[in-house]
Amino acid sequence: MAGGQERILRGRIRSVQATKKITRAMELIAASRIVKAQQRVLAAVPYSDQITEVVRDLAAAGGATDSPLLGNRETIKKVCYVSITADRGLCGGYNSGVLRATEAEIKVDIKEGRDYIVVPVGRKADGYLRFRDYNLGTPFNGFSDQPSYANAKEIGEYVVDLYASGAVDKVVLVYTRFITSGTQEVVLRPLVPLEREVVEGGDGKPEGASADYEYEPDPTSILETLIPRYIEARIYAALLNAAASEHAFRQRAMKSATDNAEELIKNLSRIMNRARQDSITTEIMEIVSGAEALSGDSGKHVRLVEIGPIGNSEFAKQ
Repeated sequence: MAGGQERILRGRIRSVQATKKITRAMELIAASRIVKAQQRVLAAVPYSDQITEVVRDLAAAGGATDSPLLGNRETIKKVCYVSITADRGLCGGYNSGVLRATEAEIKVDIKEGRDYIVVPVGRKADGYLRFRDYNLGTPFNGFSDQPSYANAKEIGEYVVDLYASGAVDKVVLVYTRFITSGTQEVVLRPLVPLEREVVEGGDGKPEGASADYEYEPDPTSILETLIPRYIEARIYAALLNAAASEHAFRQRAMKSATDNAEELIKNLSRIMNRARQDSITTEIMEIVSGAEALSGDSGKHVRLVEIGPIGNSEFAKQ
């Protein structure tokens, strides 16, 4: 029985050790990708800042601000949520945090009589929301860990078309913002329509210069072209933040799994050693008991009784 238990425990230890190797490798891979993802987030900041400044200067130089992407609609009847999650799991509470925030906003909309639609970005959001019969738009997935600007452009064109056609009255981004490797937070950021503060208040000319900018074509045409680009830049920044946050969550989750595997190996090894010690002790006790039984029998006299033929008397030998 003890030998069988020992074999079972050895098999479990080998299984946990194999799992530990996998989680350790995934932890190291995620740690290396965090640095690259963080660098991409920082690299995208200058472009986002510059396009914001250009849009503000165009508006100050006389660009019309009556674009449908800038005007708030009087009544919000339908809201579009762009929920950005991962394509894969094994990243702790990363996906569940975004999905919980999305569901909470949907419940508020339903309570207040507004309709909604969710654009899932990432296979986890698509599978989770589709299984629960939420109203979904076109899903976008396959690039959560390394998004490109082309992915952001595709999402931006889709949501801008939804808003411009009147299908929705507001678009909100739901994603995880990357702060540091140990700190991330789920945020809800309005995307469309744009706040008018973004495109108002620009100087319209370089600092210290006496002449205005010269625009070709006119500022209004340029502004109408740049506003969709600005929306794409915001989506791209959200995708990059989400990717960095995903790697950070995965690195912590895999580190925790590796630590738990080590602790489980220690506990199983302790149980196996105790079982093996009990088995050895039992065998020693059996050997000692057998030796004592043999030594006790060797000190006794043996009395044999023979029975002779019929008619002869019985005799005994000692």
